[in-house]
Amino acid sequence: MEQSAQQAQQLDHLATAPPMALPSPFAAFGAPGLGGPAPTAPPEPRPILELEGEEYEDEIDALGDWVDDFLLPVYGAEVTTAAPWCLRWQEHDDVVAWLHALWLAYQQHKDPEAGLSGLFVWHRDFLSHAVAVIRAPGGPLSACMTSPERPAHRILPGPPSSTRVEKAKTQSEMPGGLEPGEPAS
Repeated sequence: MEQSAQQAQQLDHLATAPPMALPSPFAAFGAPGLGGPAPTAPPEPRPILELEGEEYEDEIDALGDWVDDFLLPVYGAEVTTAAPWCLRWQEHDDVVAWLHALWLAYQQHKDPEAGLSGLFVWHRDFLSHAVAVIRAPGGPLSACMTSPERPAHRILPGPPSSTRVEKAKTQSEMPGGLEPGEPAS
């Protein structure tokens, strides 16, 4: 009985005492649960068009630096009708969104944790597709510069709101939310 009481006391003590950190032969590899440091969660990326104010300005400045200093000199190619560009691309929300997503993917895939093939994956899965969409002959920049000698910028109008949205706007503008032509009670 006395031995059982001692064992119970030891179990209680072990259950409440903080675990002792024992050196692990795997600690140098940073393997979680094997004595290495706990992995830290990377910051959660947010789409640039969801940012506002100074946060948006800081992000668009950093993106602009990457586009001007890296992307265009390396992957800009010639400006033609088949591959238009816009010197004021920051004013095209869809282009900003595409380039920001491309930049986030670049940062992820150049990280050493992406492995030796990380940048190949970025080229294959992200760069080629994003550039093809952004610089397509009928894409978001098609009304802009198609020749370096003729700089141009124009935002093409998007599609109008759906009838559901327009109907909701009309109803909210009517007194009491009535349908147009509906008599008030």
